[in-house]
Amino acid sequence: MWMNDVAAAWAMTSLTTSATLIALVQTASSLPVLLLGIPSGAMADIINRKHYFLFAQIWLATNATVLMLFLVFDALNPYLLLLLTFTNGIGLAMRWPIFAAIVPDIVPRDILPSALALNAIAMNTSRIVGPLTAGAIIAAAGSMYVFALNMVLSLMTVIIVMRWKYQNYVSALPGERFIGAMRVGMQFAWQSNRMRTIITRGFLFFFQSTGLIALLPVIAKDHFQGDAHTFTLLLSSLGLGAVLAGSQLPQLRTRFKTSNLITFGLIALTIASMGVVLAPNLWLASLLMMLCGAAWISVANSLTTSAQMTLPGWVRARGMSIYQMGLMGGSAAGAGVWGKIATEFGVTASIIASAIFGLLVLFFIRKHRIDNHPLEDFTPVCPIEHPQASPELDMNAGPVMISIEYQIHLDKAEEFKKAMAKSRKSRLRQGALSWSLFDDVEHPGKFIEYFVFDTWADYLRRFDRFTVEDLKMQEDRHRYHIDKHPPKITRRVATSIKD
Repeated sequence: MWMNDVAAAWAMTSLTTSATLIALVQTASSLPVLLLGIPSGAMADIINRKHYFLFAQIWLATNATVLMLFLVFDALNPYLLLLLTFTNGIGLAMRWPIFAAIVPDIVPRDILPSALALNAIAMNTSRIVGPLTAGAIIAAAGSMYVFALNMVLSLMTVIIVMRWKYQNYVSALPGERFIGAMRVGMQFAWQSNRMRTIITRGFLFFFQSTGLIALLPVIAKDHFQGDAHTFTLLLSSLGLGAVLAGSQLPQLRTRFKTSNLITFGLIALTIASMGVVLAPNLWLASLLMMLCGAAWISVANSLTTSAQMTLPGWVRARGMSIYQMGLMGGSAAGAGVWGKIATEFGVTASIIASAIFGLLVLFFIRKHRIDNHPLEDFTPVCPIEHPQASPELDMNAGPVMISIEYQIHLDKAEEFKKAMAKSRKSRLRQGALSWSLFDDVEHPGKFIEYFVFDTWADYLRRFDRFTVEDLKMQEDRHRYHIDKHPPKITRRVATSIKD
């Protein structure tokens, strides 16, 4: 992926002198993730992941082969390159959610946090190692050989995936509906304050930081009057800084909170990126690029690891797709904006503008810290409330309305309402279509909770999704209930009436 993006960006410099078109390579690569992130994440969660992975990889291998054919016959032009970069991004948009979801499938739960952190470091380090490799090949032989290597690696990956012995989890319940799966994924991300904060911070960070990466070919070629070797040197410096910082991130996390690590990284990145385009010589710029790489991976890795740890397994592919949409949306928008500024006012003005923007954002969102939202325990547990229904009931029957009656002491009514506000988020994250709390005016202290699921199968799925955190909220609700009998639960399935 990263080699292809770098090769495409440098190849574009040989096809056009437009900074806008060069920067749009980054947009063409990122935009498919923005457009297809949610559908792709839903597919990765509801169908056999090996089959979906194989389809995505065949798509990428085919795209790489077509690109090589255009290069061999010298038929490539700027707009065709953008198109093929976009179609390559479609394959990446399909494949990426699988990477985010398979770790919990193959790693024991007790070491899952460490595995997720290690995986995040590997993925973000690949963002640097890939471009570094591509830059070295470009300097030695040219962009065409990077595309050739990408084609070979894509075909090899197809073979590896075909040989992958994946044990697909088969639920006793029917599979989720595609549209419903997308809705639940978006619903979970929206109802999680921590996840919403991570996505927002990720979008803004990639919007600001992508200017330097997208315009690096222009910086090398025009600002420093260099060639492919200059581009490679700057990329190598970025990569070296990222690798060195990546190896120290586990230790840094023990010393600094995630939000502080992100803040320090953002400040360092903005200052260093301005220094690159203001540096009097290439060697000082290279040292500053090392600092950029260290700062970049510190922020990106912290955000990615936080997102992974915020999502339970059943929605991880969808949630990480939405997160990736935020990153790629920011990257695509940033590449377009900073590229346009570079075309109109020059690359130095564009990089300085992006740095100033980053500092302003940091100031205005300083109170929106990830650490302000505690990490929830998503260990699966069995809930107290169990459904009792006829085995003949159609799994696709619905909608299903659940009502729970609580008797609350009037003096505790306001406290109870606050506790129920948390329950609302929990019900909606589990897939409920709607939620309401009613105060029975004819019976003081009686509250009725209503929530609705699309089908009976969707309602049953919530029991598979019930976590330690949900159990705490359940116990908190029941603590306010003063009747000697447990809260009364009623489940109603809608009946279709025909004229």
